Amino acid sequence: MRATRLLFFSTMLVVIANNVTIMPIQANQSNELSAVIKTSKGDIHLTLYPEEAPITVANFVNLAGRGYYDGLMFHRVIDNFMIQGGDPTGTGSGGPGYRFGDEFSPNRRHNSSGILSMANAGPNTNGSQFFITHQATPHLDDMHSVFGKVSSGLDVVNAIAQGDVMTTIVIEGDASTLLASHQQQIDEWNSILGSR
Repeated sequence: MRATRLLFFSTMLVVIANNVTIMPIQANQSNELSAVIKTSKGDIHLTLYPEEAPITVANFVNLAGRGYYDGLMFHRVIDNFMIQGGDPTGTGSGGPGYRFGDEFSPNRRHNSSGILSMANAGPNTNGSQFFITHQATPHLDDMHSVFGKVSSGLDVVNAIAQGDVMTTIVIEGDASTLLASHQQQIDEWNSILGSR
């Protein structure tokens, strides 16, 4: 019944005056989950991949929702390679106090610029640090979890310099189902975050 209502409301019809011309309005893809990294150089819009990397996206969404990334800098920037942020210490060795496993998908590779991926210190050491590529970096496939891609703002990615700041990260779309399906792990993470 809920699905029927959702379908009805997402496919709204417009009736124009007496002509009874019916025009479907495209439904907003509410299943899509995206993020906006607001920086000192502009906004970076990202499409997230919860289907291929559900734990990674849940972690990112949870941290962003807690304001974890607010005011952090891009501590590592390598021209023609990537920009990296998400470390509260700004040294490249900091994180949220927990680690989680890798999520690799043959459908999501480091095959272009603008790939959003987890930085790590080896297998299954993901935390809060992430990077965005300047170009294809296939040597990182199956070593770093891809969990999104820049949808607009690649010029901002290319303009970011070491030390530039993320003002905040805003999550767009409904992440409630994703977060609910990983609630136990998120509760554990939040317990660790709350004790720091």
